Amino acid sequence: MVHASETALGPQGAGEGAAETLKGAITDPDGETTVDAVGWLSKLLSDQVSTIVGNQLAGAVLVIIVAIFIGKAVDWILRATLNVWVKRSDTPLDDIALQHLSGPIVKTTVLYGFWVSAVHLELDDSGARLFVLRVIQTLLVMIWSFAALNLVSAFLRHASTKRDKYKLIEGRTFPLFSNLTKVALVGVAIYGVILVWGVNTSAWLASAGIATFAISFAAQDTLSNLFAGVFIIADAPYRIGDYIVLDSASGGTRGEVTSIGLRSTRVVTRDDIEITIPNAVIGGAQIINQTAGPSPKMRLRVPVGVAYDTDVDRFRAILLEVAKADPLVCEDPEPRVRFRAFGPSSLDFQLLVWVKDPEDRGKAMDTVLEAVLTRLRAEGVEIPYPKQDLYLKEQPSS
Repeated sequence: MVHASETALGPQGAGEGAAETLKGAITDPDGETTVDAVGWLSKLLSDQVSTIVGNQLAGAVLVIIVAIFIGKAVDWILRATLNVWVKRSDTPLDDIALQHLSGPIVKTTVLYGFWVSAVHLELDDSGARLFVLRVIQTLLVMIWSFAALNLVSAFLRHASTKRDKYKLIEGRTFPLFSNLTKVALVGVAIYGVILVWGVNTSAWLASAGIATFAISFAAQDTLSNLFAGVFIIADAPYRIGDYIVLDSASGGTRGEVTSIGLRSTRVVTRDDIEITIPNAVIGGAQIINQTAGPSPKMRLRVPVGVAYDTDVDRFRAILLEVAKADPLVCEDPEPRVRFRAFGPSSLDFQLLVWVKDPEDRGKAMDTVLEAVLTRLRAEGVEIPYPKQDLYLKEQPSS
């Protein structure tokens, strides 16, 4: 509660009036000591105005006019001094802050002039005086709430354009964060206005808590997908255009990511079928991103088996020649051949080649296998296959 001296000073002595004002500002009717800097300073300025101007109404008008001029001066000082400093800065955040804070500072200065004028008038009705002060406080809360809304919205809009620095905020998540901050700031502003007018908020807060619990329980699946979508965008395990493979527990889907939303991710498979996967499923799955990494190139393992009497060196040279002649196979890294095992009926080799993009995997496997088969047949290299010999112990009787 604001306590201020009710004694108005006359022209005979500002020092005694200031002392009485300070005494009234720090001592309440119960004898307890309180500190009210705004009320004390307002009353002190009011007493000084009373010393200069005898008429209360004329003094109040003078205070308002002076406050307006001071507000204009503050605006000019902010723009003249801070503009030079923000222009030297590399970040645009200080420009945004200056743009959205200079206006509220000027308005606050003018409203403080109205506050001093209200104190100076010393209205006989304490209820009327309290009403005027509460109206001024409400206007201050609204001014700074709108300033905070505009400032946060500008910061989020700037962050959404800097995806390399702020991964969590981008074009798709900007509306989410913007709406959440608006709801939070509007709630704080409403709560501040309620406190200004001295309304009991206990019942309202209890009702809001129950309603929030009921809504969160009813929409838990939607909320889980929503938060998973935010974390996917922030962590970026994949991006639009990447080829991903989910583990078998999540369906084993493989395809190209075409859309990443707040609720789901869309993937187009090699069968040209679009699959919509809830983000909560992807959030708990093991994801293989075939496009990510130092390079989108992908290695293919082409198994080839030949007969045991094959010239291994010549066979290696044939496989490398076939791989280097294929246009889908990368020159770097170079193709290579690895001897893997002694099979039941063949020597098992693997031809290792790289393709430029994961979507070329199926086509490259087809062309390489066909070229290997054609070349081995032309070279007379046997490709064995499992055989079984049947022995008859005795000739069955007729």
